[in-house]
Amino acid sequence: MNPGLSALSPRQLELLEAWLPDAAVEADMSWDLVETTVLRARTGGRTVVVKAGGPGDHHIEREIAAHREWTGPWVRLGRAARMLHADAEAKLLVTEYLPGTLVMGTAAETATDTYVQAGELLRVHHDQAAFADADYERRMDAKALAWFEGPHRVAPETVAALSAMVRSWPREGAVCVPTHGDWQCRNWLMDDGVLRVIDFGRAALRPAAEDFERLAVNEFRRHPGAEAAFLSGYGADPREPGTWLRQRVRSAIATACWAHRIGDERFEAQGHRMIADVLAEAA
Repeated sequence: MNPGLSALSPRQLELLEAWLPDAAVEADMSWDLVETTVLRARTGGRTVVVKAGGPGDHHIEREIAAHREWTGPWVRLGRAARMLHADAEAKLLVTEYLPGTLVMGTAAETATDTYVQAGELLRVHHDQAAFADADYERRMDAKALAWFEGPHRVAPETVAALSAMVRSWPREGAVCVPTHGDWQCRNWLMDDGVLRVIDFGRAALRPAAEDFERLAVNEFRRHPGAEAAFLSGYGADPREPGTWLRQRVRSAIATACWAHRIGDERFEAQGHRMIADVLAEAA
C-alpha cells in the first residue's frame, strides 16, 4: 500500500483504485486537527490532490458541492483546481494539483497585491448568485447558543452576557451568496505573482460579509494596509455595523468552543480574545 493511504476506508481505497489505478502518493498534506486526509499523488503523468474524510468529517460533502456549483469562474481563470472525481457518500474527492506556495508565513502574506487579488477573486465568487433567506439569522443565533451546551472554558458570567446579547437580537433575514467560508492566507497559494484558492470544506450560502470575518481577526490586524487593499480589490464593503457585530459574536463563540473541543489551545485563545473584543465593542 502507498504510504498515506492507511487512513482511507476500504470503500475509499476501492474508489481510488478504480479512478486512479496507477496513483503513487508523493506527500501527506493533512492538517492534524481535522478528520480529513489530504494527499498529493502522481497518476497518468500528472499530479493530483486526494481528499478523504473520516467518519466524523463534515467538510468533504460541502467541498464537493462547491466544486460542482460555485468554483467554475475561478477554475476558468486558472485560480482554483478542477474537480476530477468525487463521491460524497464515500467522502472522497480528487482534484487537479495547483502550483504555488502557501501564502501563510511567506513574504506574500504582507504584500499589498496579495490582498487586492484576494478581494478581486472573492467578489467574482460572491457575484455569481444571491438568495434571500428569511430565517438565516434565527438559525445562526440558535447554533451559537448551542455551543454553550457542550464543553467549553468560557466563564459563566461571559456565557450569561453573550447569551443575553444573542437572545436580544432582531430575527432578521439575510441575502446569502456563495461563500468560501475560510477566506484567509492559509487557503491561498501564490504562484509567480498569481493568487490561487484552495480548500472549500466550509463553503456554503451565507451573507457576503462572513467571508471578511477571518481576515478581520487575523491578517487585517497584523498587516497595515491589508484591509484597505482587500476592499479596493473587492470594490465595496458589505459589513453593515449591526449584522457585522452579530456575525462576529457568533464566530467568537464558535471559535472558543470548537477549539477547546479539539484541543487547539492557540485557536481557543484567539476565540477568547474575539469574545473580549466584541463584548468591549457592544458595551
